[in-house]
Amino acid sequence: MKRKLLNTSMIYFGLAIAAGVFYREFTKMSGYSGETMLRFVHAHLFVLGMALFLVIALFCNQERSLMEDKTFKQFFKLYNISLPFMACMMLVRGVLQVQGAELSRGADAAISGVAGISHILLTVSLALLFKALKKN
Repeated sequence: MKRKLLNTSMIYFGLAIAAGVFYREFTKMSGYSGETMLRFVHAHLFVLGMALFLVIALFCNQERSLMEDKTFKQFFKLYNISLPFMACMMLVRGVLQVQGAELSRGADAAISGVAGISHILLTVSLALLFKALKKN
């Protein structure tokens, strides 16, 4: 399972790098110089993806039973659904901002709603992580 944690961290590292390159190149090609949600995708994937799983992998060197815990496995699945989900919604919002797309109130609310759901799922998954850590 430690290898699984390190592989997960490496995947988020690659996604974070790709998000940073996309942000830089897409805004440059579009001639966009304002603030955009794309700017935050890179950092979110680095910290919430790569760094978190590196820290957990290091922690699991000391506490091996954590990786076998049912609650930890629930955290792992839910977190790896909700974080990419959140990053995708940030990407959608950022691309629309760069393109200057005029959204209807419904479309804007839908994007915000889906992003909100991903944040809620991420929060629940982090609560599962804390519960698993307290048990072990």
